[in-house]
Amino acid sequence: MSKVTYQHSAEAHTDLVRYARRITRNHDYAEEIVQESYVRLAEAARKQLLTKPAAYLRRVVHNLALDHLKARRCEARLFVAEGEADLAAVPAPMVSPEQQAFSRAEFMKLEEALAELPERTRIAVEMRRFGGAKLREIAEALDITPSVAHHLVMQGVAQCLAKLR
Repeated sequence: MSKVTYQHSAEAHTDLVRYARRITRNHDYAEEIVQESYVRLAEAARKQLLTKPAAYLRRVVHNLALDHLKARRCEARLFVAEGEADLAAVPAPMVSPEQQAFSRAEFMKLEEALAELPERTRIAVEMRRFGGAKLREIAEALDITPSVAHHLVMQGVAQCLAKLR
């Protein structure tokens, strides 16, 4: 097993964050991506000798940033962006008894779908969709990386949508 011999400077770190930010258009996500990249660099270095660790690190940052962008686009297609729809400002329409029964049935299906999710996935979905938690907050609560938190939310939402269909 080899050890990481790559010594990164503050300037190199700043350059990587800047690079990730250009792709993601978000400084916080860029920081998280760079941190995750360092973890992946260390894991790869334990398994094999890396001849160009700086190039490897930049490639990992690039790939994670693109993955993040794809995931954000997918999530945007599934949900209205937070803050775009203020439901309190929309007057409540008159609902027929049939519509109320249908809504209750849909809500029960959603509760069933959530109950069927693995615990970590259910918690992640509830924190994100019902509590408005950020991925970073979910990651901290579940002791996982933000990218894993995002994956759990997306997976859980997809399973819930499939159940409702």
